[in-house]
Amino acid sequence: MVYKYNINTQREGFYNITNKANEALKQSGVSDGVCIVFCPHTTAGITINENADPDVVSDMLFAFNKTFPDRPEFMHMEGNTTAHIKASFVGSSANIIIENGHLLLGTWQGIYFCEFDGPRSRKFFIKILSD
Repeated sequence: MVYKYNINTQREGFYNITNKANEALKQSGVSDGVCIVFCPHTTAGITINENADPDVVSDMLFAFNKTFPDRPEFMHMEGNTTAHIKASFVGSSANIIIENGHLLLGTWQGIYFCEFDGPRSRKFFIKILSD
């Protein structure tokens, strides 16, 4: 079964969706396997990173904007080339091992939906596979 979730985003931001992965895992009843989190958008992505200090997310957004600035030479007519680059850099999915009914995330890790071109009404999918 595929679990579908909707999320409304701001212009740019990281949204902690770890609770949605845990919810899908609980509903699935799977004890051991893999959790796949997938984003079907070309200007958003999925990543795993620290969820304890919100400054990490701010620092990451700052670094992305410094690393991938908007440039007048970009030819994409929608004007959101940097969002496409950031999404490709981050990636569209994450895989998390499931053991004894728990996601094997590190102590400080969380799963994030990364918006680079909002505000938008987005969706993401979670698939739980059993061993």
